Amino acid sequence: MADERPTPTPQAERPGKPPGWRVDPAPDGRGAPKQKPPMIPFSLRRFLGIIAVLLVLNYVFVAVFAPPEERKRVPYTPTFIEQVRAGNVKEISSRGETLQGDFRKEYKGAERFKTEVPTFANTDQLSKLLQEKDVTVNAKPPSERSFLQTLIFSFGPTLLLVGIFVFLFRRAAQQSGGGGMLGQFGRSKARLAEASEQRVTFEDVAGIDEAKSELTEIVAFLTEPERFMKLGARMPRGVLLSGPPGTGKTLLAKAIAGEAGVPFFSISASEFIEAIVGVGASRVRDLFQQAKDAAPAIIFVDELDAIGRSRSGGGGFSSGGHDEREQTLNQILTEMDGFDTTDGVVVLAATNRPEILDPALLRPGRFDRRVVVQPPDKVGRRKILEVHTRSVPLDEEVDLGALAATTVGMVGADLANIVNEAALLAALREHSAVKMEDFTDAIEKIVLGAARKVVQTAEDRKRIAYHESGHAIVGMLTPGADPVRKVSIIPRGQALGVTVSAPELDRFNYDERYLLGKIKVACGGRVAEEVVFGDVTTGAESDIQQVTQIARGMVARWGMSEEIGFVAVQPAEGQGPLLPGVSETSQATHELVDREVRRIAEEALEDVRHMLERERWRLDSLVEALLREETLDEVDAYAAAGIDRTPAPV
Repeated sequence: MADERPTPTPQAERPGKPPGWRVDPAPDGRGAPKQKPPMIPFSLRRFLGIIAVLLVLNYVFVAVFAPPEERKRVPYTPTFIEQVRAGNVKEISSRGETLQGDFRKEYKGAERFKTEVPTFANTDQLSKLLQEKDVTVNAKPPSERSFLQTLIFSFGPTLLLVGIFVFLFRRAAQQSGGGGMLGQFGRSKARLAEASEQRVTFEDVAGIDEAKSELTEIVAFLTEPERFMKLGARMPRGVLLSGPPGTGKTLLAKAIAGEAGVPFFSISASEFIEAIVGVGASRVRDLFQQAKDAAPAIIFVDELDAIGRSRSGGGGFSSGGHDEREQTLNQILTEMDGFDTTDGVVVLAATNRPEILDPALLRPGRFDRRVVVQPPDKVGRRKILEVHTRSVPLDEEVDLGALAATTVGMVGADLANIVNEAALLAALREHSAVKMEDFTDAIEKIVLGAARKVVQTAEDRKRIAYHESGHAIVGMLTPGADPVRKVSIIPRGQALGVTVSAPELDRFNYDERYLLGKIKVACGGRVAEEVVFGDVTTGAESDIQQVTQIARGMVARWGMSEEIGFVAVQPAEGQGPLLPGVSETSQATHELVDREVRRIAEEALEDVRHMLERERWRLDSLVEALLREETLDEVDAYAAAGIDRTPAPV
């Protein structure tokens, strides 16, 4: 079926193209013409070159028209006094303790001289001697310039430089479309992709179907605006895409532009800000003007929180109404409130932290539609893997569904990285196609870190094996805990060994039993060392941090403690009190929270200790297999521990 989307109006046919842009037809004479940015009339390199030339001219000007006097320095005695007595001194002048003058005839190749008068010299005798020899004594040095000459030679070069700078800046401002003294600094740095250059569509976006369905009407509005206007419908002026990093917000914005077939202006919010106050606001005005002239069009602002932070407490303090960031934010608010919805300009923005944005941005009439882009579920991850493996030759044994099940919590960027890493490993191993082992090794390398060689004693390997086996046995026997996927004593990254656990299904809500199970699994390594060796090592540092974090969240955030009750003591992530360092609860409540956290951790340690002492034979059996194989996958680990693995129904 042919594509029935309307062809966008070529830029050359639109009535008001941005000033300073020239339009060239496409090489083949078809499609939308390409825009070429204007030549920059006043670049930084040219500016520095002009400065260098002016400095050289200034030096030549002073050297030619005001060269320094060259006088031969002679000693006061006996040379100067002897020359006076011989009648060879014609005239002298005084500058402080320095005497300078002219000889009547050359003295050792010099006609001009200067000398220093000692403080102990008898000036009365010198004056009498000068009068006797008819030496002219001047009231001021003969080389002293007039006031006009001094003014010209002192300030002439500076005034010349200032005049040239003013001329160049004014000319640059005129050629840049009226940017004032800011010139090219005030022009928008947004990258323009014409409709003919858009290659991304909704077919390239997978795993976020809910977000795509919310944005289909944006595409319909850009392609068929009259369909909405005849019913009096008003399209949202701004759409805010929020979600964790790597979920595909930028890709989704490009897909909207690709589906609609309209020009796409993309810019990062940090590119608005410069050291010169007022540049950000000028760039915002220029960006919206270009988008209006190219309408229908899309403006995409990435990382909006760089300039859209709240101007009140809670989102960080502002330095006042005159700082550059706030001026830029105010200009964005004005532009979004000012342009008419009939202009055909839609503003898309992306952020990872919507909670810190200024409320004025989120009110109706600006970013009045918010689309949350969540991490994909198992089905979504499989679709994403299918998209990224289109051009990758896969072996017949590769199961994308199994890969999707083992990558719980990963987003689109993570999955794209896994596919690329697997292809690199396959190329290094000279495989004709990417195999399943390449994918599993790529996941281990990305999640756990690259394997590294560490010289270990037999006692160290045995202790590490018991530590990891303690985690694994507790995870296998604790109801509600995540199944154990892999156990290894090969050092990776900062860890000397790893135990990987992952749920059967994606979890979006966690009950108390599941959280206690995670705490117990984290305690398994330390307790196994205590049971077997009678002492502990530093290897449980990350386990202690995990136990403390989960237990404190249960007590202070999720109301899972009878002593604290249904009260939030610790703020949620990304939130906090108005003033940093100021608590919203009393000291007694904090002490009670600490006691409850300690109680949960100690009870978990005691339960795990009883479990491992009771199931010591399973622990020893798993350690024996681990020392022999170094890495055990899910099936081998459960078999070595003598535990039946019954997968949960999917």
